[in-house]
Amino acid sequence: MAGQTGAGAALCSERFGSQAARGCSAAADGSLRWEGFPDSVSPDYLPYQLWDSVQAFASSLSGSLATHAVLLGIGVGNASASVSAATATWLLKDSTGMLGRIIFAWWKGSKLDCNAKQWRLFADILNDIAMFLEIMAPVLPISFTITICVSNLAKCIVSVAGGATRAALTMHQARRNNMADVSAKDGSQETLVNLAGLLASLLMLPLVSDCPSFSLGCFFLLTALHVYANYRAVRALVMETLNEVRLWLVLKHFLQKGEVLDPTSANQMEPLWTGFWPSLSLSLGVPLHRLVSSVTELQQLAEGHQEPYLLRWDQSQGEVQVVLSQGAGPETVLRAATHGLVLGALREGGPLPRELGELRSRVRADPNKESWVLVKETHRVLDKLFPEFLKGLQDAGWETEKHQLEVDEWRATWLPSPEKKVL
Repeated sequence: MAGQTGAGAALCSERFGSQAARGCSAAADGSLRWEGFPDSVSPDYLPYQLWDSVQAFASSLSGSLATHAVLLGIGVGNASASVSAATATWLLKDSTGMLGRIIFAWWKGSKLDCNAKQWRLFADILNDIAMFLEIMAPVLPISFTITICVSNLAKCIVSVAGGATRAALTMHQARRNNMADVSAKDGSQETLVNLAGLLASLLMLPLVSDCPSFSLGCFFLLTALHVYANYRAVRALVMETLNEVRLWLVLKHFLQKGEVLDPTSANQMEPLWTGFWPSLSLSLGVPLHRLVSSVTELQQLAEGHQEPYLLRWDQSQGEVQVVLSQGAGPETVLRAATHGLVLGALREGGPLPRELGELRSRVRADPNKESWVLVKETHRVLDKLFPEFLKGLQDAGWETEKHQLEVDEWRATWLPSPEKKVL
């Protein structure tokens, strides 16, 4: 039987009571491999969770110091404090936060999936800033209400960004259609860490409550630990799907050295602070009416385009806008994004393949050359370059059937020139 069964084939299964069954397969060395941890999650799950627990513990202690300061500022323990004034302050604080939550979700909600690591780190640093404002609020009683309103506004933004990115990271880490299980265990782990933080806070607060400077010193120490642990947790993540930044890093390395970076290398190179994106502005899924206003412009845009997308390059603004057709799939979106980033590479230094190098020389020699002509020529280059790049991505371990590129919902149809193919 062993000789007829390949590695990875299902051999048997078992279950406990009414729980779901788990299967067993043969490993390459002949041993039995049962489904479940660690095979049910991504390889980066354990280091991420370890650092995530450290940051949650530090954040719990910092939160206790901030809560102590807010209650002190509202008037808890002060016989002259007004209950009505404290209630009004609390309601104003909550309403400000609710309004901020709605506006932020509308403004940035579509970007959180694309850059989950960056927004996760941003959320935790913003949470530290919010807690610092709460600790400083009692020092300035005149502006106490405004300070805690701003703080709660920041915390509500944190809850939106942190919650959304946590869901995106859970999807990445769940490898056996077990997102609910991974999410439940993550929540239980966080509850346990917060419980430990609560017990530690009960011991810490009596020691620091009578000394504001010591309390502030403890807060800065815990904040430093919190930021460091968050950085290590996010840096431990290895996303196998391509967003704009990871695609740019992999493509740039491919154009310069002819090799495709694997997910681990590219994730280690990926910047974690929001704002550090490629200098090129890439917009995918824009409406067609934004790009053309005449028949001539439409004909120029469609000339030479046999792919199910149209692309316009504004050299002066450093902007690439892409119109997608109704039949554009993930591979088409990936090619369109690659096309846009290749155009951006023509404006930068570094070695390039021969065809692109010649094209870059022509761009530098004649900066005023019409962009649609350059776009048409890069289409021909990509017809040879992109299949090799796509195969390199797949061989390196990248998932090309899905992506984390930011794509708007606009789609269009147009007369092909001369033939449009659908991927």
